[in-house]
Amino acid sequence: MSEERFGEFVLVRRHGYVAELVLDRPKAMNAVSTDMARSIAGACAALAADRDARVVVLTSSHERAFCVGADLKERNSFTDADLMRQRPVARGAYTGVLELPMPTIAAVHGFALGGGFELALSCDVIVADRTALVGLPEVSVGVIPGGGGTQLLPRRVGAARAAELIFTARRVEAAEARELGLVDQLVDEGQDRTEALALAARMAANSPIGLRAAKRSLRLGQGLDLRAALDVEDAAWRTTAFSADRAEGVAAFNEKRTPNWPGE
Repeated sequence: MSEERFGEFVLVRRHGYVAELVLDRPKAMNAVSTDMARSIAGACAALAADRDARVVVLTSSHERAFCVGADLKERNSFTDADLMRQRPVARGAYTGVLELPMPTIAAVHGFALGGGFELALSCDVIVADRTALVGLPEVSVGVIPGGGGTQLLPRRVGAARAAELIFTARRVEAAEARELGLVDQLVDEGQDRTEALALAARMAANSPIGLRAAKRSLRLGQGLDLRAALDVEDAAWRTTAFSADRAEGVAAFNEKRTPNWPGE
């Protein structure tokens, strides 16, 4: 396993074809400061360009929190001009995760609130343990979710449910979060990272070209009418159908062996 640090607060660990993106600001429960936001965006840019990274798992180094959201202590010192200057930096962290071209999994335990939950929502799958407490409480401090929450949450749970959760600013415990679809898998306490990495390994055994094309089709087709969405799928299919991965996959199936994916 190799490691690479991006700034002071973000770490990337390599587990073969799985990359673990670690939020590593434990003294602040991973509150996203300006510096941390830059590091998240930088790590995501590096991962997006890395053809050996087939799946990314977003984890936390803090025992009791995934991420508590924006660094409100830092924000308290901001002038309006400071906040405007910081906005594209903060936004870059969330879009960095959201726009990763490979499948992404969030491993959530403890607090995942505000921007912390938005980082998880930016992933394709959320694995949570039974300590997880999630929510978008921004209206309780005079703002709204600004890391994609008003758009990503309705896509998960529907417009009415998202409105209720955002307007009340309520925090949702793990069992209810699973029932409502706020998280996808609920695992035993302390097992979120282990289970997320295991799930990532199962995904990473598949064609890297296929994984990226399938994600692109899922993301771009969402919200389109059926005919347009099927055209999106067809375009993504064509990028795989004439690839070396497709040739290797068919050959390996017929030869009854494990594929050795070229990744092209």
